[in-house]
Amino acid sequence: MTIAAEFDIPGDFSQQDDPYSLLDAIRSSGRVQQVKLRGTVDIWIVTGYDEAVTALNDPRFSSSLEYGSSVMPGPAAARRRPNVLAWSMLAVDPPDHTRLRGIVARTFTARRVEALRPYVQELTDSLLDAIEPAGAADLIESLAYPLPVAVICELLGVPYADRKLFRRWTVGLAMPPGDPDTLRRADAARAEMTRYFEELVPAKRANPGDDLLSALTQANVEERLTDTEVVAMAIMLLLSGHETTVCFIGSAILAMLRNPELASALRRDPTILPNAIEELLRLNGPVTRGVARFTRDEVEIGGVRIPAGQMVVVSLAAANRDPAQFPVPEELDVTRERIPHLSFGHGMHHCLGQALARQQATVVLGSLVRRFDDLTLAKPLAELRRWPGMLRGLDELPVTFRSATP
Repeated sequence: MTIAAEFDIPGDFSQQDDPYSLLDAIRSSGRVQQVKLRGTVDIWIVTGYDEAVTALNDPRFSSSLEYGSSVMPGPAAARRRPNVLAWSMLAVDPPDHTRLRGIVARTFTARRVEALRPYVQELTDSLLDAIEPAGAADLIESLAYPLPVAVICELLGVPYADRKLFRRWTVGLAMPPGDPDTLRRADAARAEMTRYFEELVPAKRANPGDDLLSALTQANVEERLTDTEVVAMAIMLLLSGHETTVCFIGSAILAMLRNPELASALRRDPTILPNAIEELLRLNGPVTRGVARFTRDEVEIGGVRIPAGQMVVVSLAAANRDPAQFPVPEELDVTRERIPHLSFGHGMHHCLGQALARQQATVVLGSLVRRFDDLTLAKPLAELRRWPGMLRGLDELPVTFRSATP
């Protein structure tokens, strides 16, 4: 039975200093319940860990943007109206999802990602070389942003010289749909990206290289991947392949600045770095509000019945801080022996690029603690600009530091 919503999820939720208190309050009230979105839309939210895993694996929850447009009224429906991104694997259900993901998985392999590691380390070293003499830098502008963009460009085979376009498009598409102007900017960004890849895809097909986009253009012929699907896949990989990593790297560095003992521990014992990355992903993953699903049929989850035709947000951040799964969840504890976080999702839509994100974050944090001492935030925490959009991250991270003693 639908009940009156007790909580409201604001549009700027990811930009708030502490969104986790609201998620904790919602979970305490009910691990699956109805809430308001931006004060206007009734949705359901899943905040418990076990319930989130169940929802992310249940085929009765649809990811289809086309299905979502029939469920959500007003601006949310406008955001989900048919466009090229409706053909990406993030926005379709099986059997199309199975076909599209299989093609990408065969080309976006662990071997291809691992082959990038020397390039990631070399580029990180170069970026740190550039800021070291000054003893101060904005680590978003000088490190956390250029590194993931360069890496995804290298992987996809997209010109790095166009990175300023990518940033403008990313911001245009990432903003929550709250007013007509925001929707117009999103439409303009989507149209520009579509035209960009509609020109690049035929060029890659005619002159393929050793890159992911070239491999996808060959699948266009061999596995009936349409031009629209290739373009949608390219846009999805470009956006998701750098934006979430930018946000996570910035948040991970900030966590280290706020917990100086972490940097000291990493210097003493670099072998704890992989576990530290998992704990930082659990505590400060970029997807705060969650991922949207739509109920095809009535679904019972966590003892709560959700009617058909409803939007359900599976809150990854809330699940990652569920005390039933993670003792003392608000604490940063890199010694946790088991960290099965959901920051990369779960089930058939789990993130294919998680190895690449882990690799970059590991290289960045390891390089920072080796090369710099006294890494200190140069601006009050409350004054830091946050990443615009629906992901949780930073738009600036000014720091001071000194070179480590050899």
